[in-house]
Amino acid sequence: MSESEKRAVIRVLDHEFLGMGAEVKEFEDRLSDYFQRPAVCVVNGTAALHLAVQACQIGPGDEVLVPSLTYVASYQAISATGACPVSCEVDPEDCLLDLSDAARRISSKTKAVMPVHYSGGVGNLEAVYKFAEQHGLRVIEDAAHAFGTVHKGKRIGSYGDIVCFSFDGIKNITSGEGGCVVTSDEAILTRIRDARLLGVEKDSDKRFAGQRSWEFDVGAQGWRYHMSNIMAAIGIEQLKRFPEFSTKRKELAKLYDSLLKNAKRIKTLNRDYDSVVPHIYPIRIGDLPDREALRKRLLDYGIQTGLHYQPNHQLSFYASGSAPALPVTEKIYSELLTLPLHPDLDEEDVRYVSEMLIKELNHVG
Repeated sequence: MSESEKRAVIRVLDHEFLGMGAEVKEFEDRLSDYFQRPAVCVVNGTAALHLAVQACQIGPGDEVLVPSLTYVASYQAISATGACPVSCEVDPEDCLLDLSDAARRISSKTKAVMPVHYSGGVGNLEAVYKFAEQHGLRVIEDAAHAFGTVHKGKRIGSYGDIVCFSFDGIKNITSGEGGCVVTSDEAILTRIRDARLLGVEKDSDKRFAGQRSWEFDVGAQGWRYHMSNIMAAIGIEQLKRFPEFSTKRKELAKLYDSLLKNAKRIKTLNRDYDSVVPHIYPIRIGDLPDREALRKRLLDYGIQTGLHYQPNHQLSFYASGSAPALPVTEKIYSELLTLPLHPDLDEEDVRYVSEMLIKELNHVG
C-alpha cells in the first residue's frame, strides 16, 4: 500500500457513497482497457468463479474438470452451483492440469474444464482449448495467480472463453478483497452483471449512476457479490502501480531460480519469468523426512513459508470412495514448500531465505 491508495479511500469516504458506484465503473473500465475486452468486478475471486460457472448454466447433475492442486475456492465455486468438481492430476513438471488424465475423467455430465494457473504459469493453454473444443466444453480459467502473465505475446484474460481473477490482499494487485470476470461472451456478461446484484436485472447501470432500482424484475438466482467503491478505489491505484509490482515479482523469482537451481534436493517449477508474473514461489523438496520441522526451523530465522495447496480430493467434502487416487498430485504436495515472494522484499531478503534454506537442507544429510 502507498499513499495513493490511502488518499483514494479517503476520497470515497468523504463522498460518502460507499457501495457500488462510480469508482467500480471506473475500475471496470480500466480493467477493460487493460484486457481489451469487457471486465465485470465482483466481491472476490471465488465469487468470480462461482458466477462464471453459474452463468454457463452449469448446475446440479453437471461436472467440471479441475486440478486437485488448487485452493479450495476453485472447488467451492463449482459445488456452490450444485455441480460436481471432478478432481484431475497435474503435470509433475509445471503443476498444471494434466489433460491426459482429465480426458480419462470425462463423462456425459462434463460441461466445463477449469484450468488453474498455479503460481502464475499457464502451460500449454492452446492444448486446453483444443481439448475443450473436441469435447464441447466451456473453459473457465482460474487465473487468480496470473494477473499480468503474458502467454505467446498476449495477456492472460485478453483472449479465451471466460477468465477469472482475484484481487485479495496478497494477489498481484489488490483491492483489499475483490475479483473480476473477463469474457467477450455478451450473454455471460449480462448474467454475471445481474447475478452479482441479487439477480436484479440491469441494476448495474443504476448503481453506476448513483441510483437504485426500486421497481425491477428478477429472472434468475442472484447473490450479493458486487464490489464496493472503497475496494475499487484501492484497485484503481494498484492497477496504476502494476508495472512496478510485476517487475519486482519477476526479478525476485528469477533470483530465487538462480540461487536454488543447483541446490541439494530442491526442484524449482518450470516457469519463464520473462512472461509469468508469479503470485507465489513454490518449490519441491525431495526426500525430506520432516517438512514441518524444516518450516519451524526456518521460522526461527524469521522466514515464513506456506503450503500451496492441500489436494482437494483429500478434503472430506470432496473425497469420494469410488474416485481413483491421484498419486502424482499427492507426491507433489508432500514435497511442496512456498517461499516468501511479494513486492516489499528485496534481493538481500531472497538471498537470506535461500541461504538459510540450503543450510538447513544440508543439515538433514
